Amino acid sequence: MARYYRTDVAANSRVSTEITGYAASTLAWLFRACGDERLREAAVRAGRFLLERAWDRASGLFPFEYAADGDFAEPLAYFFDNAIVVRGLLALWRLTGGAELLEVAHRCGLALTLEFPTEDGFRAALVLPGREPAPVDERWSRNPGCYHLKAALAWRELELAGFAGEFDSWWRRALDHALATHQDFLPPGGDPSVMDRLHAYLYFLEGLLACTERGECRRALRAGIERVSELLERIAPAFERADVRAQLLRVKLYADALGIWKLDEEEAEGEVARILEFQVEDDEDPRTQGGFRFGRKAGLWMPFVNPYTTAFAVQALEMWRLRRGGRFQPDWRELI
Repeated sequence: MARYYRTDVAANSRVSTEITGYAASTLAWLFRACGDERLREAAVRAGRFLLERAWDRASGLFPFEYAADGDFAEPLAYFFDNAIVVRGLLALWRLTGGAELLEVAHRCGLALTLEFPTEDGFRAALVLPGREPAPVDERWSRNPGCYHLKAALAWRELELAGFAGEFDSWWRRALDHALATHQDFLPPGGDPSVMDRLHAYLYFLEGLLACTERGECRRALRAGIERVSELLERIAPAFERADVRAQLLRVKLYADALGIWKLDEEEAEGEVARILEFQVEDDEDPRTQGGFRFGRKAGLWMPFVNPYTTAFAVQALEMWRLRRGGRFQPDWRELI
């Protein structure tokens, strides 16, 4: 699965292992929701690609990008990306029961515990093949942060998949670090660049959905929803991302179902309408038809249609539909 499609030049970006992992999770979830066998077959193809072509068996990790001809941006392996792939493999394992899916998810989960921890958190990326720490820069994705809590869900899922005792301490370590540092992740003010960090901060809130039995997690979740909601509306006229809209709605739906946050029905309807504004309709290009645009700046669409943005948006809309029918179940493992 390509990271995104460029509408201005009619071309895909490079193949991304992370986005393919998201695709595996999405297609498995859609199959369970719709029962269309084509979705199951596509999910299995995504998993087969990850196992047979993308995985670096020597390191136990998944490189940032895949290219048969070596044409990739950087020889990196990201902590977050690998965890998303693990969760995709586990989603497929729950769907098919394939033993190799569970085996590789387990091996990659172990590699994450060996290669990325630091004294006070987790490295964001390693340079392959030597697995040296990648240099940090101004990008949030090249720095450690509270958003790694969503990555740590992979360890929580591996525990639930039968590897009892192997990963619980790593999940708790990630949770404690995220709770201790999250308040410094979003800078003050309403600069448009903060929109990108809202996307990452919502990963932190999504991770909190797996620990709502703890009072500090519930408090952080409530405060985080309020903070993101306020910043999103302040920044949106200058820069608005569809994934942020969809992520926020998903978190609100979960928090409401868990009794942590009271959902405003009218406000949620407005958020649904805003998400739908990003969907491509009446387009003859099958690569964009039905997909969701990445974002807009000053009211103008940016030239990207993204697979993971589409996945987040579709899931948010379906969860809202289920909630209105009284059938939404807040299982955090279903969160793409």
